[in-house]
Amino acid sequence: MIVDDHPVVRDGLRGMFDGIADIDVVAEAADGFEALAMARRARPDIVLMDLRMPGLDGLGAIQRLRADHPEIKVIVLTTYDTDADVARAMAAGVAGYLLKDAPRDELHRAVRAAAAGGAVLAPSVASALIGRPPAQDPSPRELEVLRLVARGAANKEIARTLLISETTVKTHLKHVFAKLGVDTRAAAVVVALERGLIGPPR
Repeated sequence: MIVDDHPVVRDGLRGMFDGIADIDVVAEAADGFEALAMARRARPDIVLMDLRMPGLDGLGAIQRLRADHPEIKVIVLTTYDTDADVARAMAAGVAGYLLKDAPRDELHRAVRAAAAGGAVLAPSVASALIGRPPAQDPSPRELEVLRLVARGAANKEIARTLLISETTVKTHLKHVFAKLGVDTRAAAVVVALERGLIGPPR
């Protein structure tokens, strides 16, 4: 299944699989919500998923797909390869991360590899991951802050609860973002939950 909000992109991708005996495009979707509905009907083996879309974006759709249909493999196909985007996608359990300038043969190999249980990364993404220093877990204090964020607490409430200043809260969050490779509070919570660093908010 191809998921992208641009019809021209979907047409182009579908054309790249025309005539390939072992790969059939069984469905298309223009956003995350449509992707979830189409996945229930078409039951694709592989989903090529754009990240930036209106409504439910690619990351949200990936998380829902992985929860509802764990047998479906998702390959991100995007123009974005920032550390934060890659980290969030990998934490969500994607089978691959490719850029939209990938040649036809690379796309075919990626789909086949995902179907066989393998993983595939764009060369630039693989190089970035290889060159990245080992992931560093947040400190116990930083995790305390993150647990309160997961419960919906604002910086002022976190500061009052932990008896620290709001500036210190912001500093802790800045360190958490850097260590988890994210750039928003929500993404930090998602990655920390996926990695088992914090439990579900109560």
